[in-house]
Amino acid sequence: MSYGLYIGRNHTADGIAYLAGYGDEPSSHWLEIVSRRHHEPGAVISVGVTQQADLPGRMSEIPQVVETARHIRVSYSHYRGVPAPLTNGGLNEHGVAVRDIWSPSRPELVAMTPVDQSGPNYSDLARILLERARTARDGVKIIADLIARHGYADYGGNSHLIADAEEAWVVIQFSGGKGLWVAERLGPDAIRASRPGYIGVVPVHDTGRADFLYPAHFVSFARGQGWYDGEGPFDANAVYGDGRGRWAGVAWIEAEMAGRARRPDKIGLADVIWAVRTSRLTGDTAGYGQVVPLATPAHAELRMLWHTQVGAVAAPFVPVFMGVAGVPEEYRAHRHLSAGEAARFLDARHADKGRPDTVSLIPQGIESTRSASAAGKRLLNLIFQHHEAFLPEATALWEAIEAELSRSQAGIARSAAILLDAGEGELATELLTYYSHAELRRALDSVEQLAQSLELRTRYRHGFRTDPVPLSPPQIW
Repeated sequence: MSYGLYIGRNHTADGIAYLAGYGDEPSSHWLEIVSRRHHEPGAVISVGVTQQADLPGRMSEIPQVVETARHIRVSYSHYRGVPAPLTNGGLNEHGVAVRDIWSPSRPELVAMTPVDQSGPNYSDLARILLERARTARDGVKIIADLIARHGYADYGGNSHLIADAEEAWVVIQFSGGKGLWVAERLGPDAIRASRPGYIGVVPVHDTGRADFLYPAHFVSFARGQGWYDGEGPFDANAVYGDGRGRWAGVAWIEAEMAGRARRPDKIGLADVIWAVRTSRLTGDTAGYGQVVPLATPAHAELRMLWHTQVGAVAAPFVPVFMGVAGVPEEYRAHRHLSAGEAARFLDARHADKGRPDTVSLIPQGIESTRSASAAGKRLLNLIFQHHEAFLPEATALWEAIEAELSRSQAGIARSAAILLDAGEGELATELLTYYSHAELRRALDSVEQLAQSLELRTRYRHGFRTDPVPLSPPQIW
């Protein structure tokens, strides 16, 4: 399902907007920094879903652009017949951030979906936006153009939250293969959570409104199906969605953040992190966490996001700069929770002859390092064994680490800016890489050390619970 949260800049203490959230996929996750790339004329990319998808379809090829942007993203290894690796969020060098979030369509639209559907899937759209979009509005236009030209490979309805320093857009893609989508602009006064993504009343009778976009047949198709009589408000969620409007958790977190925005000091980074970490919304379902401050630094290398490799209840957020040279081995793809890895060999000598799929794609050198994902999942399970005792302790530790990192990353950014201004780009890269890598590994150390402590206390003070269903903090979903 995933979760996204946008905070407009008028609500924040530092005067910048934030896009935050997490991915709900339970498979393996890894951090990637993808360089800016040039592509030959006529280059294509493969998009779509397979026959194994919940709503089956076929793969196809669409044109690639000449140049794709440098970006930071989290990828994962499995989702119901959608080819891996998949992507549902990140930040690019132009300052465009994206979050992919499920948004269910009405059952009649799902039933209309062609059995041979083709075109970009939800992950393709997120990745393409990171590669191509220069503004949030540009991202909306890219989605609209891709759907119009190539279709949309659907799994029941989806949405994206796209944001830059000036504005954000909620874009919902509906099932059915009919090219239906709608987008709503969020300005500097907006607070919007998506879980799932939703858009309510669309002012279809006021065609001059620039804060809503949709295809030409958006209303006429609904009228043809008898879902809208042409009179009164056009509620996109009621007409094309699940009809549930804002879910309880969305209403709760939006109200909570609106209350914090009314404080004299408004919303700070710690508040946004809290909104991703709160155990009312976050548990074992959260595969990773991400917070993007939508600032406008003088150099693209200084754009950054805050990252956790697992659900934020079990790890601190760590700043990762756009200008780093790569990702630490511990945060790259490991076999832990990776789809299909249980039946593969790391050593190619033991692979079945003629069966290359029996060989792992993960290098032995990477697999020989610690896995941040595995360490975090272990700690998460320990915390939730006795969350009344352990969760407050873990949260206090993460908050202390993040407060220190907030101070240190500001100094690192200033130092790197001086180097970049002086034309010392390589030295700036070394500084940013050293800092982000050191802090990511230090965060992993803290996760492992806390896990060792909690395991000792669990064994001798509480005992290990062996219920068939793991116990987690109460949630409101």
